[in-house]
Amino acid sequence: MWEQIRSNKRRSGLLVFAFLAFLLGVGFIAGEMLQPQGGAFGMIMALILWVIMFLFSYYAGGKAILALGKARKIEKKDHPRLFNIVEEMQVASGLPKLPDIYIIDDQALNAFATGRDPEHSAIAVTAGLLNVLNRDELQGVIAHELAHIKNRDTLLMLMTGVMLGAIVIIANLSVRSMFFSRGSRRSSSSGGGQAQLVIMLIGLVLMIVAPIIAQIIYFSISRKREYLADASSALFTRYPDGLASALEKISGSSQKLTATSQALLPMYIINPLSAVKRKASSVLRTHPPVAERIRILRGMGGVLSLAEYNQEYRKVSGNTANLVAADSLPSIPPVEKRGVGTEKAAAGKRHQETNDLLWRMNNYSFLKCACGMKLKLPPKFKKSHIPCPRCGRQHNLTGK
Repeated sequence: MWEQIRSNKRRSGLLVFAFLAFLLGVGFIAGEMLQPQGGAFGMIMALILWVIMFLFSYYAGGKAILALGKARKIEKKDHPRLFNIVEEMQVASGLPKLPDIYIIDDQALNAFATGRDPEHSAIAVTAGLLNVLNRDELQGVIAHELAHIKNRDTLLMLMTGVMLGAIVIIANLSVRSMFFSRGSRRSSSSGGGQAQLVIMLIGLVLMIVAPIIAQIIYFSISRKREYLADASSALFTRYPDGLASALEKISGSSQKLTATSQALLPMYIINPLSAVKRKASSVLRTHPPVAERIRILRGMGGVLSLAEYNQEYRKVSGNTANLVAADSLPSIPPVEKRGVGTEKAAAGKRHQETNDLLWRMNNYSFLKCACGMKLKLPPKFKKSHIPCPRCGRQHNLTGK
């Protein structure tokens, strides 16, 4: 397992290097388009832009992503069950620090992880996910996200996202500058030079195509990480059916995430766009096919081991290569599967627990009546008394 993670990191490093070379190439062409012999200057400016964006992303990118996803941080007292599951998976994964935990006030079913390293990481889950998933399923999702943190996928996606943003910015600026300067360049040039004209034509095509190519690379890097995160989740929980069942519920939900961004799509456990938009071509997919991921997890049989995952991965995907390095397999003993839903919490209790959290996040206060009724008071409630809708008892709020 650990050899595979190291191999994955090496391949990711090569992809990032290729991405950086592509970025410098775009900068070179952009410099030549704007000024003859300006390619070197364009590369330097592209590198400076990338360094600035990377430093911001490295030190503040996680918080920016959480803000973009409208996630709000919670404490253990706000949702003890969720914290307990994250703590269990932290121990199982071997992470040195408990990630910060965030809630997204949305009824869609999804989750994502972010952060530059395990010491500066966070996971965010939607309210809908807490309402719908039982403990086994939620444990599988949390383990999947912690695997992304442990395998440094979150840092990789931050870095490649920065490069994608830099390429898009350079392409847009170059195309606009070229059109603005076209008239003055024509009047100041006697012949114009055929070589320069060819460079401009090539550059124009590249500036249009470059963001698309960069996005395809960005999405392909994301797809390559999902299988390993699924395998890691099965290893951490020792219960692959939990994640498989969660993926079935998430992919089958008709709820669409309201607060999202194109840059965040690869970070979610499943693409949060509608089911129709998820049927994109394989090149533009942010994730492997959900049905394929589920079949691998479901097909692991009566025992859990990395060898089982390898076998099912090759069978379902048609890929003859091992997902997990073969020399790591004997050290992981198989574990017997347990019955489905042995730790399932009552749906009503899950809804109540999550709804109370959302009320508190929106600054509502609670008042417990002697009859057992819990009254929720909005933050700007001005009345001095309030009756209980169940028993009619009057509650004095002047001393509250």
